Amino acid sequence: MRLSFLGAARTVTGACFLVEDAGLRFLVECGMFQGGREAEEKNRTFPAFDPETLDFVLLTHAHIDHSGLLPRLVALGYRGPVYCTRATADLLAVMLPDAAYIQEKEAEWANYDRRRRNGVLGQEVAPLYTVAQAHACLRRLRAVGYDQELRPHPRVRLRLREAGHILGSALIELWLEGGGQTRKLVFSGDLGMPGRPVVNDPTPITEADYLVVESTYGNRLHKGMRETVDELAHAVHDTLVRKRGNVIIPAFAVGRTQEMLYLLMDLTRQGRLPKNLAIFIDSPMARAATEITLRHEALLDADTRALLAWFRTSPDAPYLRVTEDVEDSMALNKIRQGAIIISASGMCEAGRVKHHLKFNLPRPECTVIITGFQAQGTLGRQLVDGARTVRIFREEVPVRADLYTLGGLSAHADRDGLLGWLGHFHHPPRRTFVVHGEAPIALGFAQLIRDRLGWEVEVPEYGSSHTLG
Repeated sequence: MRLSFLGAARTVTGACFLVEDAGLRFLVECGMFQGGREAEEKNRTFPAFDPETLDFVLLTHAHIDHSGLLPRLVALGYRGPVYCTRATADLLAVMLPDAAYIQEKEAEWANYDRRRRNGVLGQEVAPLYTVAQAHACLRRLRAVGYDQELRPHPRVRLRLREAGHILGSALIELWLEGGGQTRKLVFSGDLGMPGRPVVNDPTPITEADYLVVESTYGNRLHKGMRETVDELAHAVHDTLVRKRGNVIIPAFAVGRTQEMLYLLMDLTRQGRLPKNLAIFIDSPMARAATEITLRHEALLDADTRALLAWFRTSPDAPYLRVTEDVEDSMALNKIRQGAIIISASGMCEAGRVKHHLKFNLPRPECTVIITGFQAQGTLGRQLVDGARTVRIFREEVPVRADLYTLGGLSAHADRDGLLGWLGHFHHPPRRTFVVHGEAPIALGFAQLIRDRLGWEVEVPEYGSSHTLG
C-alpha cells in the first residue's frame, strides 16, 4: 500500500492524499491551495495523476481547502463517486458554484485589466473551473450518514464519524482488505475543539494501523471560552447601552456566523444582553449556510437545540433578520444605533462587510468585533494591528470605532485538544503522519507526540510517497 501527500504537507491548505494498493486508487480530500502565487501555481498544475484511474474520493468537510479542487478533478475526467456527509453535500451545493463564480469574475477582471494596460490580450486568463463545471461536480456527490458503514469498493469498508469542526465535518475510518490482511487507516480531517457550541465534540477513535492527523494549532492553546464570551458580552452591552452605536462583526459565512448567533442568543437568554436585540445577517452565503444548519438540526449539540427552542418561543428573543438583496444591505448603513450586523468576509477583504466598515469605523460610538485569524496584508489585519486609517473603496477611512479581538473561537482543536483526542488510542498506530500545519508547527507537534505518547511520527513533505505495510 502506498500513501502520497499531494497537499496540506508542511502547509495548511490543499489537503489531498492518494491511497494506492494493488490496482485500487482513491483520494482522501481534494482541497484548493490558498495564499499567493505559489498556491495558484499548485492549483493550476493539479492533479499529478490521471483522474480517470481513481475508484472513489472521500471528503471530510466542505471548507474550500479540503474540497475546492473537486470541480477541476471532474472537469479533467474523474467520473466516480465522492462520498461525504449529507450536511457537507448540502454546503458544497452552495459553496462550490460560489467559488467558481468568484474565479470567473477574477479571470474576467484580469483579462480586462491586461487589455486596458497593454491593448493586446495575448493568452487569455482562464478560471480554474467554471460555474457549469462546479454544478457537474455536484452530481458526483454521494451523501453518507454519520456512523453508517459503507463499501465504496469491494475491498474497502468506510465509516464517517463526527469531527466537531463545522456542520457535517467528519473524520474518516476505513478498512482496506487485501493480501490476506485488513489494515485500518484513519484521517482526522479538521478536528474541532471539545466543548465548543453548535456542533458535537469529535468522536474518540481507539485504534488505527495508520493515522493522518492535523496540526493547525498544534503549538498553542486557545483562550478560554468563558473569557471569550465575557469579552463579547462586554463589547456588545457597552456599545448598545452606553455608547448607543452599532456592532459590526466580520464573520466567515460557514461556521463562524452560526456560532456568533448562538453566543448572542445565549447571552440574551441569560439576561447578560438587552432583550430583543436587533441582529442582521448580511451575507448571501451566510444565509444559505444558516438555512442548511437549521435543516440539519439533529446534528447540533443538545445546548444548541435547546437554545433554538427558546428562540422560537420566547418574547425576549432577539429580532433576527437576513437581508434579501443589495438594497436591504445598503439600508443597514442608515441605522445609527442598536444594530448588530454579521457580514462576510471574515478577514474584511471582500463582500458587504466593507460597506458597513466604511460607514461605522469613523464613529467612536460603534464597535468592530474580530472573531478569527486575520492573515497578513488583509484589511482585518490592519485593524487588528491598530491602523488609525484604512483604505476602503479607494477612500481613506479614519478608524475611531472600538475594536475587540476574540481569541477563543477557533474551529480547530488546540495543542491540548489534539493531544486529548490522540490520548483515546489504546495502542500507538504503526505509523502516524502529521499534516495540515505550517512546517515549524507540524514538526513541533510531531515531536510533542513522540515525547508525550512515545509514538512513531512522520511529517511528510509535499509530493512525497510512503510505502505502508
